[in-house]
Amino acid sequence: MSYEPNAHPIQVTILRHLLFVPSAGFADIQRATDLTSDHFTFHIKKLIDEGYVEKDDKSYKLSRKGKEYANRMDTDENEIEKQPKVSVVIVLERMNNAGQRESLYQQRLKNPYYGFWGRLGGKMRWGESIVEAAKRELLEESGLGADFEYKILYHKRDFDTATDKLLEDKIFLCVKAINPRGELVVDFEGGHNEWLTREQFNAKTKTFSSVNEFDELLDTNQTFIEREFHYDESEY
Repeated sequence: MSYEPNAHPIQVTILRHLLFVPSAGFADIQRATDLTSDHFTFHIKKLIDEGYVEKDDKSYKLSRKGKEYANRMDTDENEIEKQPKVSVVIVLERMNNAGQRESLYQQRLKNPYYGFWGRLGGKMRWGESIVEAAKRELLEESGLGADFEYKILYHKRDFDTATDKLLEDKIFLCVKAINPRGELVVDFEGGHNEWLTREQFNAKTKTFSSVNEFDELLDTNQTFIEREFHYDESEY
C-alpha cells in the first residue's frame, strides 16, 4: 500500500502551507507547524523521502506528486476530500441460439455486496479513456473482447435502509458492448460470470437495483442520470 501523508496531521499542515506558495524556507514552514526543529525535520524528511516535497539549497516546494495530492485537500479542514468512486459499467449483449437477447452478468464474490448480481466493470485507472478502461475490465474479468461505445453517466448513491447512512457514492460511466469474441472465463477470484436473459437475471436472489435501468437508459438519448437506492447494511 502506498504511503499517504494524511496519516499524520503535521505532514498535511506542511503540504497545505506549500500549496499556497511557489516555495518556502525551512523557518517559514516550521512556524506554520509550531514544532521544534528536530520534530519538524523528521516530518519534512518523510515527505521528501516519499516524493511529495522537493528540496533545493534554500527552499522546499511541492513535487508533481505533492501538487496532485494537495490539490485534493479541503484547506478549511486540513484533510483530503473524500470523493465518489469512478467506475466503468459494461453492458455486453448477444443473441443466443433461441433468438433471445442475453447479457453478460456477474455475481460479485468479494466484499462489499458479497453475492450480489450485476454488470461487469471496475474502477478507472489514472490516464485511461472510458473505452480503454472498459476494454481492460472486460478482458480481465471475462477474457472477452468486444466493440464498445460510451453511452451515459450514472450517479448512484447507496443508503442504509434503517439509518439512511450513506454507504457508497459512485459515478458509473456506462458503456455498451456488442460482438463479443473470445472464450468466456466463468469463474475468477472475486466473481462468477453468466450469460442470462433479463428474466433469468431478475430471478436471482440478490441483484443491484440499478441494473435493469442501465438497459432501459442505453436505448434513450439521455446522457446523465442520478439515483438513490437503499440496502440493508448487513448485506453491504
